[in-house]
Amino acid sequence: MNATHIKNNTHRHRFELETEGKISIVEYQHVDDETLALTHTEVDSSLEGHGVGSQLVEGVLEYIDQNNLKIVPLCPFVVVYLKRHPDWNRLVSTAYNASDF
Repeated sequence: MNATHIKNNTHRHRFELETEGKISIVEYQHVDDETLALTHTEVDSSLEGHGVGSQLVEGVLEYIDQNNLKIVPLCPFVVVYLKRHPDWNRLVSTAYNASDF
């Protein structure tokens, strides 16, 4: 999966990935100019179990990395993804934690 497949829909504050005509999303909030809180991941039920959520989160993390941003992982799906792929933990902001929100 390539970050170029991920669309940052800034008007809706979410990243989007289209798969088989369906949109999967990771919603976010701006914490500061360099940090995004990832708050919710949603994949169409017909696509669940096919790795779409993982592809989406990986693409979002690639986008975050390429844009020199940090994240606060508030979404349980993102938290689990980070546990399974600890190399991405370098993007987690140390200035904030979930209890700040």
